[in-house]
Amino acid sequence: MELSLTTRSTGAYTVLEVGGEVDVYTATRLRERLVELIDGGAHRVVVDLGRVDFLDSTGLGVLIGALKRLRTVSGTLALVCDKEPLLKIFRITALDQVFPIHPTLDAAIAADTSDPGA
Repeated sequence: MELSLTTRSTGAYTVLEVGGEVDVYTATRLRERLVELIDGGAHRVVVDLGRVDFLDSTGLGVLIGALKRLRTVSGTLALVCDKEPLLKIFRITALDQVFPIHPTLDAAIAADTSDPGA
């Protein structure tokens, strides 16, 4: 399956909507887009995984890399995901303890704005 990437701004947030499969074959495109956004000045990034059907360890690595890159510029990265198969991957890998994961975009933005350090 093909990977789709759509970027939009919502207030101070850059939202990257991801669709399809994020795997060893498509992760490079996701990595390049995230690097491009961060290097372009996006410091509050929300990755919406609502249309992702599959996510492998390569995709997880890309998200971790983006989080590390954002932390160097005091940025934030939140994930939007409500699909149980994907949430299970985050729980099994304990990455649900690393990434703030929210069921909706509104919840992700509300959680970040309620953070005094945001």
